[in-house]
Amino acid sequence: MSLLEVRDLRVSFDTDDGTVYAVQGMSFSVEPGQTLGIVGESGSGKSVATQAIMGLTPGATITGEAKLEGVDLLAMSERELEAIRGSQVSLIFQDPLTSLHPLYRVGHQIAEAMRVHSQVTKAQAEDRAIDLLGQVGIPEPARRVRDYPHQFSGGMRQRVMIAMALALEPKLIIADEPTTALDVTVQAQILELLARMQRDYQTAVILITHDLGVVADVADEVVIMYAGRPMERAGVEAAFVEPHHPYTQGLLQSIPSYSGRTGKLRPIKGYPPSLMRQINECPFASRCPYVHDECRVAPPPLKPVGTKPGHLSACVLPADRVGLSAAAPEGAAAGAGAAEQ
Repeated sequence: MSLLEVRDLRVSFDTDDGTVYAVQGMSFSVEPGQTLGIVGESGSGKSVATQAIMGLTPGATITGEAKLEGVDLLAMSERELEAIRGSQVSLIFQDPLTSLHPLYRVGHQIAEAMRVHSQVTKAQAEDRAIDLLGQVGIPEPARRVRDYPHQFSGGMRQRVMIAMALALEPKLIIADEPTTALDVTVQAQILELLARMQRDYQTAVILITHDLGVVADVADEVVIMYAGRPMERAGVEAAFVEPHHPYTQGLLQSIPSYSGRTGKLRPIKGYPPSLMRQINECPFASRCPYVHDECRVAPPPLKPVGTKPGHLSACVLPADRVGLSAAAPEGAAAGAGAAEQ
């Protein structure tokens, strides 16, 4: 049994302008000790999906299943979820400065979670907080435990957030863009820290990011999201070596190369569709260089593709058409758009 099994997750919000269909039919699983990367453009639904699982999307309409060790989180009451958060599932958010309370010392904030979820004394919780700060690389932890969040740099605040996430040794950590606001050197340090903590504690990690380079470094499996739907799901090697979905191929071709390869980047033309309506075709159809009539009938389901087990793609292209060599030549997208008119 998987640690977390999500099936047909759908999340929508009623607004004054209409219903926003933020997540439409997302499914994935996470095994103990595994790192799952969820990738997509801003607005693709990757953060909403994981926050909905943890009951952090007030006012949303949520359907589907999200079973943690066989128990459906979506069927839990708020009180039951409060007992799960921190103790079994921890979250690391993108901006630690807004996630940490500015009026409380960091040691107090780390110790608070331990005192809420476990039977420890104040002194024991403070000792554990000092130990955790040392584990995540905060120098002089016995002194820094009494500092306030504003007295730490951005990278150090993120280390504090990781210490808080590990305080109760959860089974799963959801890291939502944990390195976006950091420079590349600090980013590498934080990713290495997460990997080391994962090895030490055998914790599963869901890493939400728009950075495919980060996913290539740390993930075991990747889900590519677009317009609230999973476009491709694969082991990280298959996703980078044998990408099948045109959207995945487009993302890879728009990344700068550090290998000395010359040539212009190939951005994905067009814009994502509005989520204010139900999408009854492939959501990538308006931007896809391979679009044809079958793509307009209904959103394609995920199907097995490529040569690697577990490689799935929501595209009508032949299952063996994988790899960047299968991508359309530059200008094909414009031609496809002209053909539609």
